[in-house]
Amino acid sequence: MTADAATPTGASLLTAPLSLAGSWRGSAPGDVLAVLGRMRAACLDGIRLVSDRQPAALRVQDVASGPPHVWLHTDAPGTAIVAVDVGARDWINLSYQFGHELGHVMANSWMWGDAPRNPCQWLEEAVVEAFSLRGLGRLAEDWAVAPPFPRNNAYAAPIRAYRRNLLEQDLAEARAQGADAGLGGWYAAQAGFLATHGTVIAARPAVPAVLELLEADETAVADIGALNRWPERSHLPLGTYLARWRESCAELGLAGLLPGELARLLKPGR
Repeated sequence: MTADAATPTGASLLTAPLSLAGSWRGSAPGDVLAVLGRMRAACLDGIRLVSDRQPAALRVQDVASGPPHVWLHTDAPGTAIVAVDVGARDWINLSYQFGHELGHVMANSWMWGDAPRNPCQWLEEAVVEAFSLRGLGRLAEDWAVAPPFPRNNAYAAPIRAYRRNLLEQDLAEARAQGADAGLGGWYAAQAGFLATHGTVIAARPAVPAVLELLEADETAVADIGALNRWPERSHLPLGTYLARWRESCAELGLAGLLPGELARLLKPGR
């Protein structure tokens, strides 16, 4: 369950070998892999994956406690390692946590030295949270017609409800902070706080707007693969960070729709 596997020629984040580590608390490893595979496909099917920093293998580890995270490590340097904390057969929470961390891996935040950095870490958190919510919606659609387990189609309903509850919380935060009236005004008011609080909690008011962009055009999802391909990573002013992201998209032959739209909405200075 923990051995690395060689990546076949032409493999990508969507097709890289997937393995497990940890106890999984009563969940059968085959079932865990089936759900992880479905969520990965829900997030990445049909998306151009052109980053030059994609892992050769992907390992998901069950940890006894603590928040989910990407483990930045020096052993097995070609393997991205994601840690999740879920109960037995808690497929919804597993999918949600895995989707968020898979977003970080897609955003090139999985190698040793890729530690989160302010002042723009909050934006990566908003992007990967929206990435996971988009994936949950697609997972529910797939589960309803072709569940990974026999006669389990009805499980699509609680997946939708879980996603809806998360999004309603984000929308409530957006309304409370004025982000629903425009991200530009929200960012202007919150820039100082965001510069030192690069957490998904701080980023939640921006998640609904990012999700709308990702669901409107798949090319925006592909742009996530161009994030953080420069030495400073997110340790840049927001305007510079978005400009670097657009330049990185151009280098990889991507449209740069997502950073372009975020620059339009957030209206940052340089």
